[in-house]
Amino acid sequence: MTTRLELIPLLRFPLVEPGDDLVQLIFHALGDNGLSLEAGDVLVIAQKIVSKAENRYVRLADVSVSEEAAALATRADKDPRQVQLILQESREVLRVRPGVIIVEHRNGYVHANAGIDKSNIVTDPANPRVLLLPADPDASARALRSGLAECTGIAPQVIINDSMGRAWRNGTVGLAIGTAGLDPLYNQIGSVDMFGNVLEVTEPAVADELAAGASLVMGQAAEACPVVLARGARLKAADVGSGGLLRDRSLDLFR
Repeated sequence: MTTRLELIPLLRFPLVEPGDDLVQLIFHALGDNGLSLEAGDVLVIAQKIVSKAENRYVRLADVSVSEEAAALATRADKDPRQVQLILQESREVLRVRPGVIIVEHRNGYVHANAGIDKSNIVTDPANPRVLLLPADPDASARALRSGLAECTGIAPQVIINDSMGRAWRNGTVGLAIGTAGLDPLYNQIGSVDMFGNVLEVTEPAVADELAAGASLVMGQAAEACPVVLARGARLKAADVGSGGLLRDRSLDLFR
């Protein structure tokens, strides 16, 4: 358990364009903020800049709409081209209401509109584009961890976070969609509490908790702070990726 946690934003982070080297951008941003990596540091990185660097943009004019997408767009009151992309990025449509389509993304997480977004991107109203999630966020996190280790000598633990809603509460929170170098869960089953009771189900999603804390520092609008250095978290080192955060469908009471 950590006794002190710091969440340090990398201020004045530059705008990211397709093909940019995020490792170098983060390395220079650390220096510009008078920081250097230390053993045990965690970097929480907004999905948006990872997707931008990986050129996950799609222009809606380039999308061919299927009959299924056209019908679903009518139910959801959404642009049929965006709905087509939602279907292409998803395994299954779970819920639909005007304005939102809840899906199981092909990477396993359940959220709205397959994470396809138009916020905080430059677009032309006459030829609009949208941004998809990274193709493989765990692979992106591993590449960032490896690249930063090469140029700094320290391999930080990495979390790629995104904002998602939850079935049982209002509002969105930051959640981990990709991790590298850490166990995203802290399994305390079998341990005892302060009164000697054996814990039977306690398993904090520490990657999500840290993603949410960093998201509070990042902001959601014009703050331009997509990278946060978390120091003092003391997360368990592991190379297991973020898959453990996904609940098995047989145990999902909301489907």
